[in-house]
Amino acid sequence: MRGPRRAGRSAVTGGTNTTPRGAGKCPCDDSDKSWHPQLCHAQNRPMEPATLTTARLLLRTPGIDDIKEVHAACQDPAVQRWTTIPSPYLTEHAESFLGQQVPDGWRNGTAFTFAAFLRDDGAPGGHTALVAMVGLSMHRMCIGEIGFWAAPGHRGRGYVTEAALAVIRWAFTSAGVERLEWRAEVGNAASRAVAEKAGFTMEGVLRSAIVHQGTRRDSWVAALLPSDLGLPTANAYIPAPAGPRD
Repeated sequence: MRGPRRAGRSAVTGGTNTTPRGAGKCPCDDSDKSWHPQLCHAQNRPMEPATLTTARLLLRTPGIDDIKEVHAACQDPAVQRWTTIPSPYLTEHAESFLGQQVPDGWRNGTAFTFAAFLRDDGAPGGHTALVAMVGLSMHRMCIGEIGFWAAPGHRGRGYVTEAALAVIRWAFTSAGVERLEWRAEVGNAASRAVAEKAGFTMEGVLRSAIVHQGTRRDSWVAALLPSDLGLPTANAYIPAPAGPRD
């Protein structure tokens, strides 16, 4: 998700990993060209914007009415340091992101963006504060990548983790994601802490995998699978045997 991007769950008991009702092979399996809209949107299939709720948050697609808050949040030095947003971040960047990139992502099935707001912060007129942004970018083979940032003034309260967990469950149950990746520049401890709280397994360091303001940098990479949450997938996962894997 360009523009405001990444810095980078309810408990589910384990159970039998069965294929969802009505599922066949995932469309990412080249041996079967059929497409199952409930199972995989990795082939750039459009989706209707979704609204999610948690105990404290309302997650919805941000729009042009949110330009002021998004622009203000993106002035924060930490957001500019650890994300791929332009720097300096101008009002026109927020306008392009919210007016074009976000709706295009949903329409094209390439990126699904959620803005997290407090459900009720007691503000006059019922206005609630923007506390975080979470984005899901879609790749081939039913693989998605999650990214997020926290608005200044709302950090240290678990909002980003709460929002990320809601989007994670949505990705697995509604967007057909079978592997969800998190990546962040090495050193972004706050983003890594959220990923670890959300249950991601750290898989290593990718050299020269991120470009930040014209400089290539190393990236942490981690992944979360539906089976980690006891959720089914269209394609069975068979882990490699223990021992050397090279």
